[in-house]
Amino acid sequence: MKIIMLGAGQVGATLAENLASEDNDITVVDTDAERLRNLQDRLDIRTVTGMASLPDILAQAGAEDADLLIAVTSSDEVNMAACQVAYTLFRTPTKIARIRSPQYTQHSEKLFTPEAVPVDVLISPEQLVTNYIKRLIETPGALQVLDFADGKLQLVAVKAYHGGPLVGQELRFLKQHMPSVQTRVAAIFRKDRPIIPEGSTVIEADDEVFFIAGRTDIRAVMSELRSKERAYKRIIIAGGGNIGYRLALGLESRYSVKLLERNEVRCQWLSENLNHAVVLRGDASDQDLLLDENIEDTDIFLALTNDDEANIMASMLAKRLGSRKVMTLINNSAYVDLVQGGEIDVAISPSQTTIGSLLTHVRRGDIVNVHSLRRGAAEAIEAIAHGDRKSSKVVGRAIEDIDLPEGCTIGAIVRNEEVLIARDDLTIESDDHVILFLIDKRRITDVERLFQVGLTFF
Repeated sequence: MKIIMLGAGQVGATLAENLASEDNDITVVDTDAERLRNLQDRLDIRTVTGMASLPDILAQAGAEDADLLIAVTSSDEVNMAACQVAYTLFRTPTKIARIRSPQYTQHSEKLFTPEAVPVDVLISPEQLVTNYIKRLIETPGALQVLDFADGKLQLVAVKAYHGGPLVGQELRFLKQHMPSVQTRVAAIFRKDRPIIPEGSTVIEADDEVFFIAGRTDIRAVMSELRSKERAYKRIIIAGGGNIGYRLALGLESRYSVKLLERNEVRCQWLSENLNHAVVLRGDASDQDLLLDENIEDTDIFLALTNDDEANIMASMLAKRLGSRKVMTLINNSAYVDLVQGGEIDVAISPSQTTIGSLLTHVRRGDIVNVHSLRRGAAEAIEAIAHGDRKSSKVVGRAIEDIDLPEGCTIGAIVRNEEVLIARDDLTIESDDHVILFLIDKRRITDVERLFQVGLTFF
């Protein structure tokens, strides 16, 4: 696939890294020549220096025969203008734009159409990150929570702790512990090394376990791997930017929420636009302020400013002062693995959260959901099976008879409204939503081929 990527920031660079290894023809456009040079030194891609929305720059990048344009510059206006130029002058088939401002997104149905601003897919990183954090809050103890099939099914990552009923046991005993719960362990990461789970696999303390289950069964499965955590009630959010505000707005009716913001004007705006959350002007790294606000009784402290170092320091302080859990927004992906698992319970990478939404539209075959896992090391994919036994490599076949690439497992199938946890003898039917887990991203092309319909299908 020939892809033009506009913007070499954190999201653009991470996406280019994901796609460059998958036999795609990638061209990245940015005004920062040094940033492009650094990217080109690491990846097999083309680069063009210039303003992303200019016709000459897009032509130089190969817009005339591009299959996909992904506009992820830091400017909403440049992203929109680039999509307009690509559509009008080059008839680029698919155009994806990152749009941050709620002023634009709240009018998306009228604004982003072929007759107005021709953007085919709208990506709002702030909203994606907000939704991601909300799922973590609603699932106490989880490291990652991902929705599939419109939320009927969830993939959850948890850290196995000493004392969990299944720790030290073989996976085959999961069914005995919970005979009425449908679940499957999709993968295990042990000291950053992936393990494909089998019935004889023994779960060890500190394993990062990915399991899949229906939404209503998630809590029951988690209790087998770790001590059950009580629901969260008291939340402190540091940073009243777009993410902090959206999260406070979404949580304030169900939780006790306090929002810390340094800027006086922004504090005034937040207090006028939030109904129940308490807005406090101050610095999240102010120890006296945190103690005054009873940090020791706080269930979750969330550091969501746009400054990584400030977020990390505030989170470490909050944890040492007694906050039960801390979650930290970190833009620099190099920091994520360094801090998670110590005093910081969950490190949230906006670029990795956004990548999945973008990859959904890049994958070949009928791929309706892609989630990046383990900071991009693995992927969870929701694909729709089409065709019949003659035209498809999966339809009409039992899971045990499908030639899955190495490192790939099928976790579940959603058929109409029914969730079916994968079994070896389960046969895939046309229109099934198949949830796959892939620990080796180099095999993604093989997975895509499985779900592409042959020429005999009409």
